[in-house]
Amino acid sequence: MPVPLSRRCAAGKLESVNARFNPRLSLSATARRSFTATNVFLRKQIWVWPLVAAVLLAAIGWWVYATVEGVMKAGAEEDLKVILNADVAALQVWIKAQESTAAMAAADPAVRGPAMKLVEQASAADVAPLALAQSPARAELAAALAHWREMHGYVGYVVADKRMKIVAAQRDELIGKEALPGYADFLPAVLAGKTIISRPFPSIAVLRDEQGKIRSNVPTMFAAAPLRNDAGEVIGALGLRIKPEVDFTRILNLARAGESGETYAFDGRGLLLSQSRFDDDLKRIRLLDDKPDSHSILTLELRDPGVDMTRGAQPPQRRSEQPLTRMAADATTGGSGVDAQGYRDYRGVRTVGAWTWMPQYGFGIATEQDYDEAYAALRVLRLATWGMFGLLAVSAVAIFLFTVLVARMQQAVRKAALEAKQLGQYTLDEKIGSGGMGVVYRGHHAMLRRPTAIKLLHLEKTTADTIGRFEREVRITSQLSHPNTIAIFDYGHTPEGIFYYAMEYLDGIDLENLVKRHGPQPERRVVRILEQVCGSLAEAHAAGLIHRDIKPANIVINRRGGICDFVKVLDFGLVKAVDSQRETTLTAAGAMTGTPLYMSPEAIQSPDKVDARGDLYAVGAVGYFLLTGAPVFKGESLIEICTKQVSETPQAPSERLGRPISAGLEAIILRCLAKAADDRPATAKEIAAALAGCETAADWSDADAENWWRSERDRKDVDVSQTMAHAPDTKVPDATMIFTGERRQ
Repeated sequence: MPVPLSRRCAAGKLESVNARFNPRLSLSATARRSFTATNVFLRKQIWVWPLVAAVLLAAIGWWVYATVEGVMKAGAEEDLKVILNADVAALQVWIKAQESTAAMAAADPAVRGPAMKLVEQASAADVAPLALAQSPARAELAAALAHWREMHGYVGYVVADKRMKIVAAQRDELIGKEALPGYADFLPAVLAGKTIISRPFPSIAVLRDEQGKIRSNVPTMFAAAPLRNDAGEVIGALGLRIKPEVDFTRILNLARAGESGETYAFDGRGLLLSQSRFDDDLKRIRLLDDKPDSHSILTLELRDPGVDMTRGAQPPQRRSEQPLTRMAADATTGGSGVDAQGYRDYRGVRTVGAWTWMPQYGFGIATEQDYDEAYAALRVLRLATWGMFGLLAVSAVAIFLFTVLVARMQQAVRKAALEAKQLGQYTLDEKIGSGGMGVVYRGHHAMLRRPTAIKLLHLEKTTADTIGRFEREVRITSQLSHPNTIAIFDYGHTPEGIFYYAMEYLDGIDLENLVKRHGPQPERRVVRILEQVCGSLAEAHAAGLIHRDIKPANIVINRRGGICDFVKVLDFGLVKAVDSQRETTLTAAGAMTGTPLYMSPEAIQSPDKVDARGDLYAVGAVGYFLLTGAPVFKGESLIEICTKQVSETPQAPSERLGRPISAGLEAIILRCLAKAADDRPATAKEIAAALAGCETAADWSDADAENWWRSERDRKDVDVSQTMAHAPDTKVPDATMIFTGERRQ
């Protein structure tokens, strides 16, 4: 707000005169020049632009990085899905081919004939396994299957009857055994008429492994089909043995991602059913025994060690105590998914992967790739991004240090100005409060010597927006002249750029602290207080202004002109003009303004539609607080309080107190607290008239008020001046700020 030339000249003359009698007012020329340069620098906000540029560049860099990362991760997800789908499709084709081959072999007359003879021979009660092993039918069957084994790479066979008894096999030790482990998992389905591929399982018979050694527990699996007689009845099962560590594993790795990618199968316990590509590495990190015949297939469980074992870290838990990997835990419960954010695999290496459970086969398939390889390009981008952030951080620190230096210069000059204790025609006596926007001093006019509260805008918060709010508060409050409204005496700013306004000094107590210190107030006193509040609001509403923050902390009772319990309504900083064309609010459209404990339902639901009846709701809430010593609604959170304000019916004050109160006063309070604005009194004058008609309206006499204030003065609870005299540099509590007209921040 520009200061007229005549006023500036007058202020300058007065300053010159005061400087002769007060040496503290004489600031050095160097200090003034420093202040002028500092003030221009800060006011024009030149220092902001490098910071804005740094923040903007950082935001752009982060956005680019986040965008690229998102695109890469989305691409990685798609790649993983494609690889998984390709491997699953190849596996299904292979399985169908194996099932088809097994079915054709079982239907081959050269195979079916001797197999039927063996089944029939085994049905005899006294047949010995040796008899079956040496039966001509077995030799005939072996010769017939040699063709199928040679053409399709099978490495063995078994024939079982309806009792799951092995009647023929590549290895003699299996013949005559019934319901063997592993075989009993797939033979029931085959004997029920299905052609299937079994899951890999450890062999019972001793077989030749990949190193050519003869041993048991060699991984094995079968393509199995039912054997039928001439009538089409199932009489047994034919199984053709497959090497899962070769054929099954090879099919699963037809497609893979990069050097670290692999696809594998696992059962419902998380046990590997195919061979890992990294058996040598697994031996090095001791997940497998360091022996030539040690393999991951049917040995390694997909458990999360919690640490990266490839870097030498040792897990804190035993392998059996470790949880399944994130992938295995989801897949073994029947889930399918993809994770491009990264999780630990069975080695503890951060991995990305996709997986699916195949219930028709009883196992899951997963494809994974090391995170570092999948996002190698992202790592380079990350290094570049962090490098840029580092440079920006250094620049920001340099700007910050420069700003701090400038701020210290500004603070030094401001401190010198405040130490001079002179703002234009006002002399500052002592600091009595501070808030979010400014600090308040008790002072007096240089000539009138009238006690005055002087509010200064924090220099570090002097921006176009804060100055606008500061001026708006002054302008609106100065339009009101009701005796129960805080009075503004003057407004301006010093040559150093300190904005201030002077208002009447209040030596009293706000209603919030009144109740905190003295509890619920007598009905007759409440009536007198509310009548005066309504008088202040009536003038504001008639001028088209809505306060929007009526609450106990913004209402002060004090002694004024020999009258005790004289009410002053403070803080018109949130006031709203009913005619929006006449007064533009600095509060964002649609923003909820006020204090939730005293806000009307419509102020919470539709802030833009609040009218004068919102203030009347707050008057009722203040009256309720004075009568009961507690707000209308309580809650653990802002949301809970707002919900109650909108939907819950308030408890009558008499019920809250547990004793009767004046019916007329209670009716007025509850009517003001009506949820619908149309159900409340129409105006503040109507409330004041209703209060005047209460049966207790005249009971609180001037003598009662004087006695209360006399006893209060004796307790020395209210005299702010005396309190501050003992601790002039102490920041006073919120209540003291209220006395001086400073809103609680």
